Amino acid sequence: MSTKICTHLFFCLFTGIIAVSFSCNNVTRISEEAREVKTPVTTVKVSSGSLISTVDLPAATKFMNKNIIRATTSGTIDKVLIRQGDFVAAGQLLFTIRTREAMALNNIAQDSILSFKGLINIISPEAGVISSISYQKGDYVQEGDEMSVVSILNSLVFILEVPFEYEKYAEKNRKCQIFLPDGSKREGTITGKLAEMDMKSQTVSYVVKPLPSEKLPENLIAVVSLVKSSNNNAQVLPKGAVLGSETQTEFWVMKLLNDSTAIKVFVRKGYEGNSEIEITEPYFLESDRIVLTGNYGMPDTARIEIIKE
Repeated sequence: MSTKICTHLFFCLFTGIIAVSFSCNNVTRISEEAREVKTPVTTVKVSSGSLISTVDLPAATKFMNKNIIRATTSGTIDKVLIRQGDFVAAGQLLFTIRTREAMALNNIAQDSILSFKGLINIISPEAGVISSISYQKGDYVQEGDEMSVVSILNSLVFILEVPFEYEKYAEKNRKCQIFLPDGSKREGTITGKLAEMDMKSQTVSYVVKPLPSEKLPENLIAVVSLVKSSNNNAQVLPKGAVLGSETQTEFWVMKLLNDSTAIKVFVRKGYEGNSEIEITEPYFLESDRIVLTGNYGMPDTARIEIIKE
């Protein structure tokens, strides 16, 4: 009886030792696997380049100089050779007027020998675009009446509305970029500003001359980009490499300590573009590698696996 009990106790003890040993080995293996979990990431290096900070403001075209075409005699308009919006050259014929003397003679005289046409030509003194036409064929005009307005082509400018706090970015003779609604871009120069500011919007109107002058319609709305600051030797990272707190008061990047570990490095941001961010502090080496993808929610001293550099 005693021998059977001893044998049974020995069997139970042996089974327990094996179970504990297997359990320990399994826990150790799971623990090792947990420690070896790595986040797949891609990396990027800090680049050095030129960054320009800009402010975009609305502007509209306007002809600063306009010629008022007036009737040089009284009579009836015989021909109208223009339409509103037409571009005309200097010396181009715009109207013909049949004088009232000619109309009187033609009404009295039946003999063709006494026929007197009495047509007066009205021409454009300068090249421009027809902004308005006040009379049509057959209308009676008196000497001095306004018949049409020709906006002078080379007087076309953009009137740029600048908030008062941005006046320092709109200095005279400063270069700027003009972006038209069709996506095209023009160079421009700020040549001056108007004397009064808009009371409601509190903006100052600046005159921007496009280069070169083009045949653009009046009241065309565009965007003028003014340079706020520039840095020709900036540290630049893609936006995805820079992380921030919920309050956007702290920013950091995940820098590779080695091929398997990334550490959190707090940074100070500078200019932020559409796809890039300037890093003003700290200074990174050309060899430093920064996590680009896979960094979201990553803790400090995270285990990583590089899948692309």
